[in-house]
Amino acid sequence: MRNDEIYSQIKIQIFTHDRKLHFAKGQREAKVYPIAVGKPATPTPAGTYHIINKVVNPGGILGTRWMGLDIPNGPYGIHGTFHPNSIGKAVSNGCIRMYNRDIENIFSQVFIGTTVIINPGSPSPGLPGTTGEYIIYVVQPGDTLWQIAANYGLSVDQLAAFNNLADPDKLQVGQELKIPDHLHE
Repeated sequence: MRNDEIYSQIKIQIFTHDRKLHFAKGQREAKVYPIAVGKPATPTPAGTYHIINKVVNPGGILGTRWMGLDIPNGPYGIHGTFHPNSIGKAVSNGCIRMYNRDIENIFSQVFIGTTVIINPGSPSPGLPGTTGEYIIYVVQPGDTLWQIAANYGLSVDQLAAFNNLADPDKLQVGQELKIPDHLHE
């Protein structure tokens, strides 16, 4: 199996609103882990990123594992924590925190180059995990359709058509957009 085939088998999707990380390997249903995310002053950046490094026992407050992400103006990563009471809250400086046992569970299954999609929305209603046809993205202040489309590897026309938008230049904060679930293509 080629590396790109291996990478495509691993699916990580993070929903910051729900504070959940969805992890799937192959066609199996995603396992869902509780997480902590960035506080309002330092939110976890939405978008599509990749794992760029992995460290066992990184030290400090990072718990027992660190998986760095290629988010600009980092460092940002998915890591463990020695403060388990923070899980389920918006308290970090933008990183994604997991219980140490949970990150240890997925660490050996994740490769450098694995895609990680961070979505400030929630999974589609009635579509648990990443098994649905789309996810919901909630428009944030300053968002443009172009930025949202680029974050998910879509064209503006594709995203506008998928959401039946008459005027793609008119987005409203809080508006829900359907994003095709690329993780199952």
